Amino acid sequence: MIELKSYLQNTWISGKGKAATLVNPSTEEAVATVSTEGLDFKGALAYARETGGKNLRKMNFKERGEMVKAMSQAIHAHRDELIKLAIMNGGNTRSDAKFDIDGASGTLAAYAELAATLGDKSHLVDEAGIQLGRSARLFGVHIWVPREGVAVHVNAFNFPAWGLAEKAAVALLAGVPVVTKPATSTGVVAHRIVEILVEGKMLPEGALSFVAGSAGDLLDHVGGQDMLAFTGAGSTGAMLRGGKSAREHSIRVNVEADSLNAAVLGPDADEDGELTNLFIGDVVRDMTQKTGQKCTAIRRIYVPKEKVEAVIEKLKERLSDVKVGDPSHESVTMGPVATKQQLDDVRAGIGKLAACSKIVHGGVDPIEPLGGTKGKGFFVAPTLLHCAAPSPSDAVHNHEVFGPVATIMPYDGSAKDAARLVASGGGGLVSSIYADDKSFVKEAVLAIAPFHGRVTIGSTKIVGQSVPPGTVLPQLVHGGPGRAGSGEELGGKRGLAFYMQRTAIQGDRALIESFL
Repeated sequence: MIELKSYLQNTWISGKGKAATLVNPSTEEAVATVSTEGLDFKGALAYARETGGKNLRKMNFKERGEMVKAMSQAIHAHRDELIKLAIMNGGNTRSDAKFDIDGASGTLAAYAELAATLGDKSHLVDEAGIQLGRSARLFGVHIWVPREGVAVHVNAFNFPAWGLAEKAAVALLAGVPVVTKPATSTGVVAHRIVEILVEGKMLPEGALSFVAGSAGDLLDHVGGQDMLAFTGAGSTGAMLRGGKSAREHSIRVNVEADSLNAAVLGPDADEDGELTNLFIGDVVRDMTQKTGQKCTAIRRIYVPKEKVEAVIEKLKERLSDVKVGDPSHESVTMGPVATKQQLDDVRAGIGKLAACSKIVHGGVDPIEPLGGTKGKGFFVAPTLLHCAAPSPSDAVHNHEVFGPVATIMPYDGSAKDAARLVASGGGGLVSSIYADDKSFVKEAVLAIAPFHGRVTIGSTKIVGQSVPPGTVLPQLVHGGPGRAGSGEELGGKRGLAFYMQRTAIQGDRALIESFL
């Protein structure tokens, strides 16, 4: 068993007091301990601002990009080691672990490529300047410069590698130091990644700090130039937004929270055609990948009412092939959920959905895992429910079950009805439409878009190259309105704006253009 230490003020340091214990969710065996009691978070934030910030701002975009590229390469070089840790502490299958680790290195690599296009400056010019007077001499322009605070990143348990990297890539490229805190329960992978980066001396002093365990009073010490990015439950996001220090200093807060993502099968999809097969494959993948513990996973499935029974049978057939068990065994295709609390929450959530739906596959009963020990581990069957008469007030439109659970529902075949039901989810990260009918796709996309950060379209012509809706791409924004937290991450160059200050500069044109 290992001890996870925090990396603060350029030093690895242990907390005092009673430590929390991290377990293997397949066996419930202890794998690590961690404590942050007594750590000087105020000093850690000050050090990051004063030392890390100054060091990063001395670098231009090209230099920061080379740093981010080195981070990507280091994570990739330790890929197999990190995959083993993810299997042990996260309950991931090898495929799920690769999804997380490769997502981390891939996002860093994408931002390194972006940096190469930004050149040897450390600020950005926001579009063309504006003539402000009768002559061209009086001139105005907007620029982006790095804020002189620290980016505090609080990440979720489901993607300890990707969560760390996707936030850090953007902040570091913008020139802002990072204090990153993974969820305690699955913190082993994030801890090891930071160890690798520190050992490789890839970042300037103070640029990256790491909190292993509870955040303690960390957020009591944020200031007006600081930023907070959080991924996790909506209730926690609301609490962080309402923190005394965050309110008093009006710090920037980005929240990626709950999301009842939907998938809509168009009325033109042939029951046994490629498009329906793509739809079925994406639904099952999202239900079972990471054991359904993805913020982008499909939770609601909408199918034209005359096709519901046929689609249920296809989904049940695919779900019956899922092998649940200890992911260290090669034959297993879905592991456990991450913690005992997660297991309890998933079972309780299925019960809530069953109040307005019928369980047609899976359920809450304990299962005997493949390769596991009977009575041990946090295992649950992939569960499909059928809500025959969906209403916006139903639990299926108001409660996210963060596990391998989804509900299939009918709609009348019109884009208007599909969009009405999808919007009932209160705002989401991503929803997807599977159709070739251009008029249906246009109407559905434009009606769904106000409620989502991303809409994906599956069509017959891109079946062979379609990216599943649950995959977050660094080139596109990640976030969504309402229930999803109203935040935005990534989006290529757009993501830098959260960590930079847009300032209007006005005066003599020649003078301004001399330093832009």
